[in-house]
Amino acid sequence: QVQLVESGGGLVQAGGSLRLSCAASGRTFSIYVMGWFRQAPGKERESVAAVTWSDGSTYYADSVKGRFTISRDGAKNTVYLRMNSLKPEDTAVYYCAAARATNKSQYEYWGQGTQVTVSS
Repeated sequence: QVQLVESGGGLVQAGGSLRLSCAASGRTFSIYVMGWFRQAPGKERESVAAVTWSDGSTYYADSVKGRFTISRDGAKNTVYLRMNSLKPEDTAVYYCAAARATNKSQYEYWGQGTQVTVSS
């Protein structure tokens, strides 16, 4: 099993920045990809960004390209999401997730979520 704990959420003004962290523990050697998702009230959960542990390749949703940066620290088993130029529409609960190498397309491990609120 893998446990994920997010931190770094909070309240920020539009145009500001936040850095989210997700610390993984347990059978972390089995992780193939880690990603960030978000869900705003009344909306479906959407993928924001992802990074593969093997080669560091990244994915970003069009809505955050150029503003958000995902990175990983293998020594700390931690993934980060640097969010710059935040907009009110970025307000959501942000979740960290992980997929195992044995089932790369399935995010089966999830954190508890951290609230990000952007005021205008």
